Order: sequence, then structure tokens, then C-alpha cells
Amino acid sequence: MRAFLILSLTLFLSLGAGCSRFMEYDGPEVTRVEVHKSERFLVLYHHEEVLDAMPIELGFDPDGHKEREGDGRTPEGEYVIDRRNPDSAYYLSIGISYPNAADIAAAEEAGVSPGGDIFIHGTPREFRGTEDWTAGCIAVTNREMRRIYAMVEDGTPIIIHP
Repeated sequence: MRAFLILSLTLFLSLGAGCSRFMEYDGPEVTRVEVHKSERFLVLYHHEEVLDAMPIELGFDPDGHKEREGDGRTPEGEYVIDRRNPDSAYYLSIGISYPNAADIAAAEEAGVSPGGDIFIHGTPREFRGTEDWTAGCIAVTNREMRRIYAMVEDGTPIIIHP
């Protein structure tokens, strides 16, 4: 009997019980996400009600709209959450629909690639809330990323303000 209990406990712990990256959310629907780059925070809304707000870290060159691949800027404008990656190298991540048609046209006009793969994601390092280090993404703590991942559905609008 003791061996069975030890085996059961070992199996229970090995499956990650109690420490899952994934959480359940059954509260109000997140109807939009807003990012305020200059103030370094992200807000989740249910219509006009604030559901959650958190500090963020941005691309390594955060001033201005993303114009080309490799510029280290976080885009500005209206997009949607369009995908999710549970196996992200940055803990968990949800994708932002950058580049849109206007971003692509501007990049083509400039003769450059607009880049892509812009996400809201966790971090493989200590979150400080004071350092901008991503390649253009929006980083939050891993704890906050668990909440965002559970709360925000694909198709949710995201507005990224300067």
C-alpha cells in the first residue's frame, strides 16, 4: 500500500499538479486589450470596465512605430490577437496580427521587410519592469502571462498606443 501511495504521489507531482502554466478563467469576457507604451502598462477591458492592468517591457528601441524587421520597436496601432503558443521560449505567448496591410505597404514603399512574430509573452529572466529588451514584443511577468493567456481569446482587439 505504501509503495502504491508513493507511486501515485510521484505520478501526481510529475504531471505538474498544482504548478501548471495553464489556468482557468470564468470571469467577464476581455473585449479589448490596450497597451500604453510610454507609460509601460497593459490593460485588459470588458467594455469600459478594467479587469486587470500590469507593467510591461517592450522592444529594445521602444520609441516610435515598428517600421522594419530588426528595428527593435513595438508596433503601434490597431490589431487583433490572432494565435497562441503554449510552447513559447518566453513561457507562454499570444500573437498580435502585426503586420497589417498598412504596415506591409509602408515597408514595401521603404524597400524593407516589415518583420512579424510580435507577441505578448512571459520572460525567461527576472522581470524588472524597467528594461526594454524584446525584439518588438510586449513582455509581462510569467504570473501575469498565465492570466492573460487564460483571459484573452483569439480575435480580441488590441490597441497599442505610443
